[in-house]
Formats: sequence, structure tokens, C-alpha cells
Amino acid sequence: MRFLNPLWLACMAVVLVGLYPAMQVNAHEIRPALLDIKERDSGWFDVTWKIPTRGDRTLAITPQLPDSLELLGSPSVKDIPGARIEHSTYKSNGEPLVGKTIVIDGLSAQQTDVLLHIQLADGTTHSAILRPGSPEFTIPLQASKLEVAGSYWRMGVVHILKGVDHLLFVLALLLIVSGFGPVITAVTAFTVAHSITLALATLGFVHVPSAPTEAIIALSILFLASEIIRQRNGEIGLTERYPWMIAFIFGLFHGLGFAGALSAIGVPQHEVPLALFMFNVGVETGQLLFIAVVLSLFKLLRRLPVTVPQGAWRVLPYGIGGVAAFWTIQRVMSFLPLAV
Repeated sequence: MRFLNPLWLACMAVVLVGLYPAMQVNAHEIRPALLDIKERDSGWFDVTWKIPTRGDRTLAITPQLPDSLELLGSPSVKDIPGARIEHSTYKSNGEPLVGKTIVIDGLSAQQTDVLLHIQLADGTTHSAILRPGSPEFTIPLQASKLEVAGSYWRMGVVHILKGVDHLLFVLALLLIVSGFGPVITAVTAFTVAHSITLALATLGFVHVPSAPTEAIIALSILFLASEIIRQRNGEIGLTERYPWMIAFIFGLFHGLGFAGALSAIGVPQHEVPLALFMFNVGVETGQLLFIAVVLSLFKLLRRLPVTVPQGAWRVLPYGIGGVAAFWTIQRVMSFLPLAV
């Protein structure tokens, strides 16, 4: 037995509790559903309903559109990994959609959110997050800049706090980098990098397929897990030597991941800069909140002497690395052709 910095023990407990559910999901759980309503001509609406699946089951939630909309034909259904997508066409009876209410039946009994995006023929757009406690949305006459800003800020916060892979990357980085200055430099480099690629991808200047991007994000966590082990064994790795550079390089790919989430949500065409900026601010808000909690926990636990078995520190990096390796293999297999 020997004395061990208690922050490792606490982190072990956190990771062990979180690893099992993380292994069962595809890193961004709890995955939100998406309801996208677009008016292509006056009175004609294209509706996309994307609902998460768990194995062969879909979540028991159903959108209820206003009675003024009539379904034409049957929805087309497509199953993709982790989700089912339904495309439908509706015709309005002539009543305007503004002032009407959209409800997600069954949402109050689920542990997920629904991202709602509405685009009307006059260019007006509305976005909202429907939650179990507030499963309905009444379409206002016009979304104000303040409403757009608040809505996309909340979406950014929700995305980062539910993005287990992004948070594991930040946690691993904090475990390697020591000292207030180096931590600030590394976190700033990560922020600048993913802000750049988030903006470029959202504005259409850069396009990278999402599957390889998600695989590289998982690989970045696996790399940092190995760097933790090297550091604890007395070796100086690349991350310890150049923390800002490693954070910046991998931050570029994490930004592409954020852009994929924002693309799925949709951006109001008349407020693209505002929506993009506030989504990024939301991501940074959630990230800074996570970092503040972790660093506060570190500071508190350093004051508590804890004796644990020698070598117990390995549980944390091996746990992080194991989950990251699972994600890497899973995501690579999702875009590689299967051998026959």
C-alpha cells in the first residue's frame, strides 16, 4: 500500500460508473430526436422525423402536428445506424402555421430531447429543444434575435454536456497537463481549433464525412489515454511536451464533430452568424463548466489523504482507453466495406 493523490481515486470512481452506459451508446447519448418542418411552397410542408433506435426498438415518442396539416400518402422510412428517419408530405388547409402548437406524445416518459426546426416559406425559422418536462412548442409570429440566440446557446450547452467523447478528451487532457498556465494554453488552443472548423464546416467551406471524423475523435481520446500511462511511467510524451499543439490538432476534428451536430439541428438562413456564434458560445459555456467542476474536484481531493493499492492509478487511463478503443473500432467499421 502507498499514498496516492486522491484525485486519481475519485476520477476512477467517476469513470467506472460512466463506462458501462458509455459502452452501450455511440458517444453522444442521450441522442436527441429531430423534427424538421420545411414549407417548400405556400401550404405544402416536407416533414422529417429522425428518432433514435436502441437495437431493434425505436423510442416511443410521436410528433403531433396541428390539425390544419393533412398527411398526404404514407411516410417513407429509412433505417440508419442508431436511428430511423421518416419523410412525410403535408398539405395545409389554408390556415397559417403561426400560433399553432406542436406536441411530442410520449416524450414526458423518456430520457431524451427533441430538436425542433421549422422553416416557413417566407424565410422565417424557429428552433427549439423539447424536453420531457416541456414537450410542446407554440409557433410564434416571428423569432426574435434574442430567441434565436438563447435557443442556439442552449443547444450548444446541451450538446457538449451530453457529448461523452468530447468530455473524456478534455478530462484526459487535464490529467496530463499540470499548472495553471499550461492548462489555460491547452484549453484555449482546443477552443480556437474547434471554433475554426465549426465555422468553416457550418458555412460550407469545408466538408469532411462524419463517420471518419467521429473515428478520429475516438482515436484522439485513445491517444491521450496512452499518454497518461506514459507520463505515470516516467516518460515524457508529446502531450506533456507540446500540450497546446496536441490540443489544437485534435480540436480541429472535434470542431467538425460539433459542426455535424449543428448541421443536424439546422441553422436559420437569416440568422446564420448569430446562430453559429451562439451555438459555439454554448459549447464553450458547457466546456468551461465541466473544466471548472473537474479542477474544483481536483483541488478538494488533494486535501484528503487516501491510501489505495499500488498501481490502482492504471484503472483510469485503461478505462478511458478501453472505451475509446471500442468507439474507434465501432466507428471505423461503420464506414469500411465489409469483407465478403
